[in-house]
Amino acid sequence: MPEASFENICIFHILDGLREGLSHFSPPSRAAVVYAQSGDAPPRICDPQNLLEGHEPKLRDYYLYSNKWRGEPPEGQELEIIDSDKAGLDLSGIITLGARSRPMHYQMWFTEEHPDMCSLGPTANWLEYAAELVSQNFETCNVMGLDIAGFMLQHCANHAIRNFIVDERSRLGWLDTQIRVYPFLDAIMGVSGTKEEGAWPRGRIVVVEPSQLDQVRMICRFPLHEQPSLSDTKHVRKLLQAVEFSGRVLVSDGSTVLGIAIGPMPGAYLAAQFSGTHGFLWIKDDLVCSFSDGRFHSSNLKANLVQLEEQLLETDLNMEEQHGLLHIISHMVNRVRDRKHGCTLIVDAGTNFLKTAGQHFEKPLDLQESSQLKLACSLAKLDGALHIGRDLKLYGFGCLMDGQSVPGENRARGARFNSALRFTAEHEDIVVVVVSSDRPVSIIKNGVELTALCHFQQIRGFARPPLLAEWVMS
Repeated sequence: MPEASFENICIFHILDGLREGLSHFSPPSRAAVVYAQSGDAPPRICDPQNLLEGHEPKLRDYYLYSNKWRGEPPEGQELEIIDSDKAGLDLSGIITLGARSRPMHYQMWFTEEHPDMCSLGPTANWLEYAAELVSQNFETCNVMGLDIAGFMLQHCANHAIRNFIVDERSRLGWLDTQIRVYPFLDAIMGVSGTKEEGAWPRGRIVVVEPSQLDQVRMICRFPLHEQPSLSDTKHVRKLLQAVEFSGRVLVSDGSTVLGIAIGPMPGAYLAAQFSGTHGFLWIKDDLVCSFSDGRFHSSNLKANLVQLEEQLLETDLNMEEQHGLLHIISHMVNRVRDRKHGCTLIVDAGTNFLKTAGQHFEKPLDLQESSQLKLACSLAKLDGALHIGRDLKLYGFGCLMDGQSVPGENRARGARFNSALRFTAEHEDIVVVVVSSDRPVSIIKNGVELTALCHFQQIRGFARPPLLAEWVMS
């Protein structure tokens, strides 16, 4: 097979597998790569979904006006990782990871940095797997293994999380560890999907280094022969009932549940917090990822209000007023999502407040006061929208939103969403935040949903990736 043809197929399968895998972990995600097979080869770029659009000037200066990126090939067969700090290629909103090896002199992988990511570490490890697979396949030039390489990258979440945890704990000084991470990750998935008397799990499991267990404040400890294995998810799920809605935790050494403890934990411990249908994985106080629906995810599950922040920047509100309004709305949205009921917030940034049809107050509620903000969160349970003014006050609740039919209505989204489309289409200074009972948040203005997800086209087979110089010029 001609060398260029193998190059096309290899880059296609690995990039497509990477994109597909990352899109389940951090939806939606795109991927791109810049590479040069030999030390004197011109750099080529593969960016089928325009991830790097807008970054052309930086890429031109970095790759075409300088040769510092080429470096020296590593000795032996190892893969030399080039982290983002060492590379010096800082692209806004992009996660990067580079590598050098003898079969592939240089490669730099790119993917999206989503604003709600718990940690960039697992995604960076995922990019490292892609770099390793490219080097391995260019070493053998065996086209028969390329399908498998792409498939592996689609299912790397557990491996990426595990490797990040091991690397992070090593950085914290725990090189010689007895904790096995894979069984703990398997236990998290098993327990999170197990109901007990119809209820989803709540509570906390902490894994402590065995050498540090004497520093744990144990309330009770199980005899050695009665310690439940972490793999016995049904038993662990039952025990979790003893620590839910309390400061107590189940303590494990990574293999079995040792007992129940309270208070601070020593060392670089791991912790899984179960919160019903979802949960979070931590290293000490650092959030690693979340989990729900039988999968790990990069999201911190907090409402993404970036589009609302952008709309507030376009108003005549000063920075303090913008920050206060965003803080109040963020608090209300996350409180409503935690309580598992929907609501609608009318954010009125105009100087002339809109007259809404609903229940009003003799005196508007000042949402800067904690007690009145709590009351507003409770009023969000009622049918209708909450009307919030630019002065950080609540003017009404149970408000009705009406208007003429507009393009883009979606009967599958329910009355809140479609009413907000119609209402904002007729009121220019209004932004509506719609929170669905199943957690999604929509920001709507001028009859358009600003938070609508982009559905990128599937990657299809392509010709040899273009030279970076040609790509920049085009």
